[in-house]
Amino acid sequence: MTRRNVFVLGLDDFNRRKLERLPIAEECRFIGLIDPSEIMETEYFPIDDLLERANARLEAFEGPVDALIGYVDFPVSTMLPILARGFGLRGPSLEALLKCEHKYWSRCEQRAVVATHIPRFELVDPFATDVVGELTLDYPFWLKPVKSAGSYLGFHIDSDEALRTALTEIRANIGIFAEPFDRILEHAELPAEIAAVGGHYCLAESLIGGRQCTLEGYVIDGEIHFHGLIDSIRAKGRPTFLRYQYPSRLPHRARAMMEDIARRVLAHIGFDQSAFNIEFFWDADADNVWLLEINTRIAQHHSDLFEKVDGVSNHEAAVNVALGRKPQFPDGKGRFAYAACCFLRAYDDAVVGRLPSDAELKVLAAEIPGMIFEPHVHPGMRLSELTHQETYSYALALVYIGGDGPEQLRTRYRLCRNRLDFDLKPIT
Repeated sequence: MTRRNVFVLGLDDFNRRKLERLPIAEECRFIGLIDPSEIMETEYFPIDDLLERANARLEAFEGPVDALIGYVDFPVSTMLPILARGFGLRGPSLEALLKCEHKYWSRCEQRAVVATHIPRFELVDPFATDVVGELTLDYPFWLKPVKSAGSYLGFHIDSDEALRTALTEIRANIGIFAEPFDRILEHAELPAEIAAVGGHYCLAESLIGGRQCTLEGYVIDGEIHFHGLIDSIRAKGRPTFLRYQYPSRLPHRARAMMEDIARRVLAHIGFDQSAFNIEFFWDADADNVWLLEINTRIAQHHSDLFEKVDGVSNHEAAVNVALGRKPQFPDGKGRFAYAACCFLRAYDDAVVGRLPSDAELKVLAAEIPGMIFEPHVHPGMRLSELTHQETYSYALALVYIGGDGPEQLRTRYRLCRNRLDFDLKPIT
């Protein structure tokens, strides 16, 4: 049997293991294209250099290049259609992808087909002389760059003072994403009104809320399919995520509304030949659904959840669609009834004194079958050195767990939070 060469942009060991456990894995050879360390080797993403390296490695490969996939946000997600187009591979057009990932362009496209399911929004030039005076949205609202990742530089604005403080931070740091995003935009055919809105712009959006969740699916040859709904559970009284939990506990009618909105928006945009995930809020009081944002890839934080519950990770969608095959999700054939990806967070800057030892992790894993620990810090590190963090917290680690139900997940999450000691030393 001739194996298919599937190149993975930004492949790491965690996701390689997920890929190699797919039913289709015996037919594939998964080849890393651009190491994660290369993507993060400078403060600014070196887009032109990364594209040049990736092209050179694909051209030098001795054998057919059968597919190209990724599972990471910017810059991987935006590089994929450029590379796929150059090698005649399946993937969404860059313009359709940008209609999802350029926050302002995306809201304009959404307004054309689902206007009652999106917040009021307004384009903001953070470098304008009088941003406070020019904005027409009432407080409170969210302010975020038109392109970012992981809620980086996203601010909850409730006063003139808060807006001025946020603008100071945005002006100092927006270039980290804006400059490489502008390089991506140069590869696309943009309408004039969008071409004028580069990565240094921001979007102000009125508040939307409710129970947050993410709808995952894929589009192949114009047909839209869905394979899971995941709850996004936030810390009480805080905007930060505590955990992603699967399967969702939202009512069927909420999911039906989300699927209808997703179909209308994706068809309008012309998004095709790719996995996706779309974040929503369900307002139970109004029985209304709000569309938060569209991501043009599988969610890597969900991969272990699908594997634990359904028996196959969501890489099933990414790989098969890229090869022109319809994915097959076994639905509930995994080891656990429920699964979660949990964040261990700190809310103040500190120095990391230690990581949980192998012995400690082994004891905890014996109490929590299937647990996976993925640290984001190292001893001696100052939390403020973490890159691209959301505004209001620091992610110390991820912990993946399974269980019989939501209550057992909560119990196991609390056990991990209490037992996994990082010996954080406050900054004095």
